Amino acid sequence: MSLLLKGASRQSLAVTRSALEKLISAVDAATAAKISADLFAMVKVLDSSSAVRRALTDYARDESAKSTLGKDIFKGLGSAQALEIFSKMAGLRWSSPRDFGNVLEFLGVQALVASAEKSGSLADLESEIFAVSETIAKSPELRAFFAVRNVVSAPKSELLTSLLSGKVTQATLDLTSYLVDHPRGRNVEAGLNDFAAAIAQIKDRQIAHVVSATALSAEQISRLAKSLTKTFGREIKVNASVKQEVVGGMSIRVADELIDGTLLTRISQADRLLAGKNA
Repeated sequence: MSLLLKGASRQSLAVTRSALEKLISAVDAATAAKISADLFAMVKVLDSSSAVRRALTDYARDESAKSTLGKDIFKGLGSAQALEIFSKMAGLRWSSPRDFGNVLEFLGVQALVASAEKSGSLADLESEIFAVSETIAKSPELRAFFAVRNVVSAPKSELLTSLLSGKVTQATLDLTSYLVDHPRGRNVEAGLNDFAAAIAQIKDRQIAHVVSATALSAEQISRLAKSLTKTFGREIKVNASVKQEVVGGMSIRVADELIDGTLLTRISQADRLLAGKNA
């Protein structure tokens, strides 16, 4: 969910991010987490009504009227700080109704990141999001369960809580629980990748997806992150996964750039070369 917005939506994102950052700087970790939860709850309400989304992003509607509408919808349903941010968003201009909801979710992540920073657990949040994504990707049963779109007897977050409680930070549990109960058309892995990208955007860094045949040590990951940071000219966060089928070496993907040094790729290239010579 690294937001790529255009025109009015991009300007409105900058305004609301700045407003939220200023607001959160004056509160503690628990309050920032509460603001995040309230913003996520507002996303759910907003996604349930296309009429409300259109009304809040209607260019013909007076900005003060849209701000008032936002206050009326969520009056008494969230913290004063979350309501203040929503009201500010409603008074701004947006290129599309969809952008409004996407930015609101992004701000929910931003508030949770601030909470994790204040409690000293941001590094845990980032590593745990990646670990949860890897765990679900490797489990056909979990992937099938979370992919079901029909109504189940209990919220999917209840199963997630039973699996993760005591093993991850509260911020990770809050974020993943929101996602499985309100995926917004995404599977869990895609949603977690969106949140990882959002955190990277909030912290002004990029993610390097590294795949190797054997697990990298903490020291190797640290050295790789420093080298990539120097190469790309901005801070790089390394997410490393193991796939034995690559045989040896590693591949590194940063945004759209791929550095493939796996032995499997070299063998494939050699096979193609030999096939060409024998043709």
